[in-house]
Amino acid sequence: MIHAYDNQYLDDAMKCLGEAMDYAVNSCQIEMDEFLNLFIGTGYAEQFAAGVPKYVSGVSGTELVMDVLTKSGTDIDFPQAQIDYDYSPQYWCGWILAYYQWYTGRSFKEIQKHITMQEIEKLYPALHEASEKKFVDIINRKIRKKNLPTRLQALRKISGYSQRELAEKVGVNLRTLQQYEIRAKDINKAAGATLLSLSKALGCHVEDLLEYDSSEIEDNEI
Repeated sequence: MIHAYDNQYLDDAMKCLGEAMDYAVNSCQIEMDEFLNLFIGTGYAEQFAAGVPKYVSGVSGTELVMDVLTKSGTDIDFPQAQIDYDYSPQYWCGWILAYYQWYTGRSFKEIQKHITMQEIEKLYPALHEASEKKFVDIINRKIRKKNLPTRLQALRKISGYSQRELAEKVGVNLRTLQQYEIRAKDINKAAGATLLSLSKALGCHVEDLLEYDSSEIEDNEI
């Protein structure tokens, strides 16, 4: 699986965004979705998503909020910076959002189009003690229902191939590749050799191309 940046920065990134959401909501009285809008609009989210050390590990969550609000022109007297953060629902929301962005490589802007922080917070009671991968699987299922690109298309774009270039590289008919990308044909039923060639070209595992979740969880479980 191709992740957004090197995992050496992941723990810091998760703590930073967790602290930021906690501070924004519980100290600055700013809703999480409002803060995420500002985070994206000021350009900080793009730098954070790319794993730029200055943003994912060079500042605290409190400092990130202050930077975002200052750059956005938000008029606020900043409450005193927090020293310790409880593991609040808002902290978890930022913490798990940072993991999801890193794991999938999707931009925060793209994620925001398909799921809100309010929706993520509703998952807190059922998932805050679960594995991060379980959260990823559930969110991916929800997003697929909203017709996001297939895993194949996302991985192809991350790798920088056009459809024609990838088809020629792996020896797959261009029309067939296009049908896999729009789910007109089921990639889960593709020949093993085709899946293996695609995975080698895209630098991923075969299972990363398949349109199912590794943890099959019914919606009524959450």
